[in-house]
Amino acid sequence: MKEKFNYEMKYLRPPKGEFSQKSLAYTNSLGYKTVMWSFAYEDWDEKKQPSSKSAITKIIENLHNGEVMLLHSTSKTNRDVLGEVISKIKEMGYEIKGLNEFEE
Repeated sequence: MKEKFNYEMKYLRPPKGEFSQKSLAYTNSLGYKTVMWSFAYEDWDEKKQPSSKSAITKIIENLHNGEVMLLHSTSKTNRDVLGEVISKIKEMGYEIKGLNEFEE
C-alpha cells in the first residue's frame, strides 16, 4: 500500500470475514493488525440497497458499546444516512472513535 498508493496501512479487514490461522499469521508478519467488525448489515449489493429508514433503524437498533461498525462505502443508502446516523449515535451518548484511538 505504501509503495503503490503512498498510504500507510495499519489494519486489515478480511473480505467477507473469511480468514485462517495462516492468513492471520501472514497478515501479522507484514505488520498489519487484523480487525473484525461487530456489526454489519447487507449494504454491499448496490442493486439491493435498503431504504434510508430501514438502514437507520437497523444501525441504531444494533448499536452497542465497543462496536466496530462495518458500513460499505459503495452503499448509496449509507452515504445518504450517515450524517443522521452519526447525530443519533451522539445524541444517545456514544462517542465515535477511529481504531487508532483505542488502547491495545
